[in-house]
Amino acid sequence: QVELMESGGGSAQPGESLRLSCAASGNTGLMNCMAWFRQVPGKEREVVAFFDTEKGRATIDDSVKGRFTMSRDKAKRTAFLQIDNLKPEDTGMYYCAAGLFSGWCSRGSSRYNYWGQGTQVTVSA
Repeated sequence: QVELMESGGGSAQPGESLRLSCAASGNTGLMNCMAWFRQVPGKEREVVAFFDTEKGRATIDDSVKGRFTMSRDKAKRTAFLQIDNLKPEDTGMYYCAAGLFSGWCSRGSSRYNYWGQGTQVTVSA
């Protein structure tokens, strides 16, 4: 079992930055991918970034590329999502997810076995 706990969300103004954290605990050998999903009311969760822990490589969704950065502190078993130049459309609940995949990380939320509780990001002037 893997437990994930997000932190770092909150309210911000357009143009500001936020850094979200996702701390993993438990049997982290059950995962080789960590991902961030965003969900707004009435819509499905969409991936914004994922990190292949075996390759040590992050992939950022094209929709947020240039403003979002995902990184990981291996020793602390924590993944980070840096969001710069926040926009109102970044508003949503951000979930950290983890899973074990063969080959490459999945973009589909249904493929991830472990989820955090989410952290809310609200961007408004």
